[in-house]
Amino acid sequence: MDKNDIIELTITDMGVDGEGIGRYEGMAFFVKDALIGDRIRARIVKLKKNYGYARLEELIEPSPDRVEPRCPLHRRCGGCQIQALSYEKQLLYKQEKVRGHLIRIGGFSEAEIDAALLPIVGMDEPFRYRNKAQFPLGYDSSGNLVTGFFAARTHSIIPVEDCMLGVEVNRQVLAVVRRWMEKYYIPVYNEKDGSGLVRHVLIRYGFATDEIMVCLIVSGSDIPQKQDLIRQLCEIRGMTSISVNINRERTNVILGKETHCIWGTPYITDYIHLRDPQDFTVTQQAIAYHISPQSFYQVNSLQTEKLYSTALEYAQLTGKECVWDLYCGIGTISLFLAQKAKQVYGVEVVPQAIEDARQNALRNGIANAEFFVGKAEEVLPEFYAGSFGDEAMRHPDVIVVDPPRKGCDEACLSTMLAMRPERIVYVSCDPATLARDLRVLADGGYRIEKVRAFDQFAQTVHVEVVVLLSKGDIQSKKIRVDFSLEDMEVF
Repeated sequence: MDKNDIIELTITDMGVDGEGIGRYEGMAFFVKDALIGDRIRARIVKLKKNYGYARLEELIEPSPDRVEPRCPLHRRCGGCQIQALSYEKQLLYKQEKVRGHLIRIGGFSEAEIDAALLPIVGMDEPFRYRNKAQFPLGYDSSGNLVTGFFAARTHSIIPVEDCMLGVEVNRQVLAVVRRWMEKYYIPVYNEKDGSGLVRHVLIRYGFATDEIMVCLIVSGSDIPQKQDLIRQLCEIRGMTSISVNINRERTNVILGKETHCIWGTPYITDYIHLRDPQDFTVTQQAIAYHISPQSFYQVNSLQTEKLYSTALEYAQLTGKECVWDLYCGIGTISLFLAQKAKQVYGVEVVPQAIEDARQNALRNGIANAEFFVGKAEEVLPEFYAGSFGDEAMRHPDVIVVDPPRKGCDEACLSTMLAMRPERIVYVSCDPATLARDLRVLADGGYRIEKVRAFDQFAQTVHVEVVVLLSKGDIQSKKIRVDFSLEDMEVF
């Protein structure tokens, strides 16, 4: 076999990034946009020792699970990797992805995982669910101003005026920004030489309040003709906050450290309702959150209510417990926990998020939640080994973690094991790092009681998971994370 050869494949599996997997002469090939059950012709684009990559050239016979995507740009954009797959099969794929990672990466037995794994929680409507969108700006080949999304693994912008995952008001906001920039000849930021001004448009939407936030990310200290922009944006119903974020760094990081509100309030408000974790009907309890441009807030508000209600159930709080909430963001989980616990301590590295968390606690009349700025892997060991803090802080009843995609740091995991909480509730947005960290916790004496996946990101390969671990016989030994996910085979 050589590069550019045309081969015929029957797709029998899907990879972690949604690629179809078929075999030719005993070698596995990964093919973007191919689905289980498809029979295809594909062109080989890369060959490795034991596997290869190919590009879909012709769909000979479609899978019975293939559906017509709502978005005509889904293949070019790459954001919705599995939009052509029926939603029922999307959920099955994600459930199996979680199960497979826990067995293959975590080293848990099939019997152990199957006993703990509950059915995945899907969405009632798997479109128009994102409460946040970040749109880069650029120019097309004819020099026309465009907004959209970067194509997969590139910085080439695919013009997208109406993403099917985002709220419909995004389209109105982007149209206003483009008209304003064209009218006053305001240049787009050029990442190659650092020239230009406007880099991204950030839009947030409160599903419970219909409030809208618009934040322009720029490379200068201000924007010209801002009163005209404000006037036009304010014609959109629900406009609540307009701000400018300054990012002069030559970096791929979207937001800079400095944000100025130029109209309205510097935040929008949203509510997260407590749901019955058995049937997910809404109860009467709800917590209000103020969300600023830099706040971490789950992008799927409705599924977040289900996810956090389940995390709260797994914590098994009676009102007497001390709880640590690591990677707490703006206090979304912390404030839920505080309603049922004696005391909650939240940790987050972003100072603005901690300030938001403190204000959210005051806003909801919650006095038993305290928040600390810093990295979880530094703050937690300081409290455990230091003389400040009380015994309950050093040996909490429950620890809840909701880390970024990279998972928990080794120092954080080791300190959690040393603290010996009765229960650990692990919320994860990456099943691979989750599996790695659960192995460490299991080797430290914890056992997996429940695992449940939540489809926070319909039409994509991403999935959220919440896990309950309970304390067994803690072994006194040094815990090490001695393998790297980056070194692992993709299948």
